[in-house]
Amino acid sequence: MSATATRVSLAGSTGSIGTQTLDVVRADPDHLRIVALGAHSSVRLLAEQAAEMRPEVVAIGDDRLAGDLASLVPPGTEILSGPGALEAIAGMGDVVVNAVVGFAGLAVTVNTLRTGRRLALANKESLIAGAPVVQAARATPGAEIVPVDSEHCAIHQCLATRAWRGEEPRPRDGGGVEAEEQPDVRRLVVTASGGPFRGRSRMELADVTLAQALAHPTWTMGPKITIDSSTLMNKGLEVIEAHELFGVGFDRIEVVVHPQSIVHSMVEFCDGATLAQLSRPDMRLPIGYALRYPERLGEPYGVIDWSQLSRLDFAAPDLTTFVCLRLAYEAGRAGASAPAWLNAANEVAVAAFLDGRIGWLSIADVVAETLDSHDETKLLEVGDVLAADAAARRVAAGAVERRERTG
Repeated sequence: MSATATRVSLAGSTGSIGTQTLDVVRADPDHLRIVALGAHSSVRLLAEQAAEMRPEVVAIGDDRLAGDLASLVPPGTEILSGPGALEAIAGMGDVVVNAVVGFAGLAVTVNTLRTGRRLALANKESLIAGAPVVQAARATPGAEIVPVDSEHCAIHQCLATRAWRGEEPRPRDGGGVEAEEQPDVRRLVVTASGGPFRGRSRMELADVTLAQALAHPTWTMGPKITIDSSTLMNKGLEVIEAHELFGVGFDRIEVVVHPQSIVHSMVEFCDGATLAQLSRPDMRLPIGYALRYPERLGEPYGVIDWSQLSRLDFAAPDLTTFVCLRLAYEAGRAGASAPAWLNAANEVAVAAFLDGRIGWLSIADVVAETLDSHDETKLLEVGDVLAADAAARRVAAGAVERRERTG
């Protein structure tokens, strides 16, 4: 291992993105080294990872499991536990991978940026819900975001010439990057696989099962993001994330359905040229890109056999059936606390669907009803984001309960 190896702190190490991050580190031990691992409650898998990777620090979010973790990790390993444990490891290493699922990743995102580190961001919810606070933290000297979502990683690569010239757009005055800072970009084209229900009508989806919703045709992901993909909420959240990351207005961000999941996103420039990033579906490619940027990972992932690739299809999304995508555009355009309400309502609704409390179609209905009650607030501090999230969850929980009572 090189003495100059990039030191990686990994929050959410036991989930899908976390375990694939460790695959990338294993493949490039000369350039990547794990210095901190953290998970919420998967103590045995976390301990196994620590025994292999030998980090300096291991964190567990559930402080009731601290004793179990201490008995399982190698001697001399520092143990952190409790609600602030994952946030603490965000202040370690050269690069912090935020693979925490959902809104719980906000503290990791903010602390990473406030300490002037690179954030390899797989937790889109924190940027979406807390955008004004995150953008202010992003202005910290040394702080940068390299996205891990395959779509945003693709856009980042298409726009990479700006970084080579030292002209990558930066947030200013604690706000998002303004759209006019990308005058040569005509539009961003974000691709969507269409999920397991592509081509089906709303009527045909009235009685879909959990197993059907979890059967994604091209990607292997955790349950929450897989359900989001089935409703196209995942794509709606990615539209808001693209706006925040790249400073392009919502009228210049388009979603197209691309079932092969080979083209991960595109950038169309003002002269008509379109750049795209293509690869087979493999999250280890964008993870490696975020860890090694501006260098390239030596291990190839997602390589295409061009002699076997016969077609690439594209189509407009069905906003009548997949209402969540439309709701996300509306919340993004509204700004302020609306995206936080959107994200919170969706998390509550998806959890209820996973628990068998509501049907698949009710996910969008719960989100829509919650947004109808949105009470706009400015998000100046993390506490404001937490308050908006809590308020939205109360409204969404009520919407879920009403649907449970009426069957």
